[in-house]
Amino acid sequence: MTAQTSATKPAKAAPLSAVKGMNDLLPPDSARWEWLEDKVRHLMARFAYRNLRTPIVEPTALFVRGLGEVTDIVEKEMYSFEDRLNGEQLTLRPESTAGVVRAVVEHNMLYDGGKRLYYMGPMFRHERPQRGRYRQFHQIGAEALGFAGAEVDAELILMANALWQELGIKDVVLELNSLGQPQERAAHRAALIAYFEQHTDVMDEEAKRRLHSNPLRLLDTKNPAMQAMVEAAPKLIDFLGEASLAHFNAVRAILDACGVAYRINPRLVRGMDYYNLTVFEFVTQSLGSQGTICGGGRYDYLIEQMGGKPAPAVGWALGVERVLELLKEQGEQPPVPGPHVYAIVPDASALPLVHHTLQGLRAAGVSVQMHAGTGEGMGSMKSQFKKADGSGAALALIFGADELSRGEVVIKHLRDGAGAQENCPLSQVSARLQQLLGMAAV
Repeated sequence: MTAQTSATKPAKAAPLSAVKGMNDLLPPDSARWEWLEDKVRHLMARFAYRNLRTPIVEPTALFVRGLGEVTDIVEKEMYSFEDRLNGEQLTLRPESTAGVVRAVVEHNMLYDGGKRLYYMGPMFRHERPQRGRYRQFHQIGAEALGFAGAEVDAELILMANALWQELGIKDVVLELNSLGQPQERAAHRAALIAYFEQHTDVMDEEAKRRLHSNPLRLLDTKNPAMQAMVEAAPKLIDFLGEASLAHFNAVRAILDACGVAYRINPRLVRGMDYYNLTVFEFVTQSLGSQGTICGGGRYDYLIEQMGGKPAPAVGWALGVERVLELLKEQGEQPPVPGPHVYAIVPDASALPLVHHTLQGLRAAGVSVQMHAGTGEGMGSMKSQFKKADGSGAALALIFGADELSRGEVVIKHLRDGAGAQENCPLSQVSARLQQLLGMAAV
């Protein structure tokens, strides 16, 4: 078979780029994501929440039914398409609560009582990319389904607050409100419509369009020209009945007892139609207009809306990109781990023995990066030591020919006691490295 000539080589293709607002995640940044995810997993385990994973693609009807037909997400932001094979209308998930509820209903997960669940993963919304806001973004969320008590609302808020403390995040404010029950919101809605109809002269076109379909969303407007008018609008809390106020006050009492500060924001409504009673957001001033890093609330009617037996539920979701951006803004840099050991190989002929030794070390829990050469050689000792130092490894393991002939290897300190080195028998290198690294022997 003849070698391919230059005349038959395919033409060089133009490079392709990622979709705008959908970003690659590269090392070392990916290590920071792993660090955050690991923190979350341990936190969820302490609160006895278990992991649930749902598909990225769901039926479009799921979000129309769950989020509300006149929400921004459904009207303008969803990536929806028709399945070419069967004509089914599908959507890349813009959030996860609806999918979690769909899975709980489909698999009858509440047959033996309430469930505490959490998830991690990418979401998709077609909007203008900006700092902390992307078309593919990632959320971590927690959902407690089948529990009606205010203590579970408080538990979820306490969990999120504990996460900020563990991550070292400062200057985050908890905003709290109650949306009451549907009949209370209906009375408030009628009062809002009557009020807004008297102030159409200061309303923008979007507000006018939503005046009768979803007047509650006008309270969340970002239009400065409407702020004074909105501030004077009827407040939902004035329409709450005794039971709704009792639920709200029970949440507050638990937060007060646990020393969690909050402020009541009567204009807090959240962006989905499915909420009732408690709603909350953790906000910061450090990220400009994208100040909400976590939000959620109670959604007692969504399970029935999705075809399940009536059951209460409450949950929250945080934006991973925003949390990591906030950590960066506040000078908190999650650790970027390097290997424990960097293996330096002067002569390629030793590679079979090197690999055998390193496999034993890895099986014992030692993280090892082996130097890889280019072309025929392994590179000079100077270049290998430079890469060893750049790897962040604490120790170098040198497989020199003289030492190997005696059944030994050299261990050299790269950080503490830099420059100090010792010869170690190959048969004892695993135990010695674990000792130097402060690891329990495996």
